[in-house]
Amino acid sequence: MEVLRFITHYGMHFLVPGLIAYVFFKKEWKKVWLIFALTMLVDLDHLFASPLFDPNRCSINFHPLHSYYAIAIYTVLLIPSKTRIVAIGLLFHMITDFVDCQWH
Repeated sequence: MEVLRFITHYGMHFLVPGLIAYVFFKKEWKKVWLIFALTMLVDLDHLFASPLFDPNRCSINFHPLHSYYAIAIYTVLLIPSKTRIVAIGLLFHMITDFVDCQWH
């Protein structure tokens, strides 16, 4: 079961954003996928946790950049077109982590 969880989690972090980029941003899908991948930097907030990694910890509302307040900000970032792609990447990251929380 842990292997399926791992494949689901990292597939949603890397493969699905690539698919979203390709389907919705065909002309510049590689650039959009790179931006989506860079939104993974939101996981730097894990460096402030103790222990650093806990496979059974739900990131949502535990880490500062995964908090409900941060998610609200990411949602607002959908409105201006200049920040929309970053917002989509961040929100999909939160959805991915939420799905991972359901495995506990």
